[in-house]
Amino acid sequence: MTLPDINISTMWLGIGLAGQTLFSMRFLVQWLASERAHRSVIPRQFWYLSLAGGLTLLAYAIHRQDPVFILGQSMGAFIYSRNLWLISTERTKRAAQAAPTAHTE
Repeated sequence: MTLPDINISTMWLGIGLAGQTLFSMRFLVQWLASERAHRSVIPRQFWYLSLAGGLTLLAYAIHRQDPVFILGQSMGAFIYSRNLWLISTERTKRAAQAAPTAHTE
């Protein structure tokens, strides 16, 4: 069995479409989480999908050598990473506050 010939252009088109799919899925995740909570929420998965989709689209933009697209996706990747960092820091602080304190005598 031989692999089909896939030219580079078709491969990059697939990468771009995959990135756009990941990026678009974040809206579905956010909408479902908000419906479940009966209020507007942005779950952590939203930021992971944003980062994965954004980085994939950034790779596609670099391949296409599109400076506008590159700039837009570069800024997004920074923001998504920062939000994930803030969420992680907040969770660590909450866990430390919830942990029972040891009393020493």
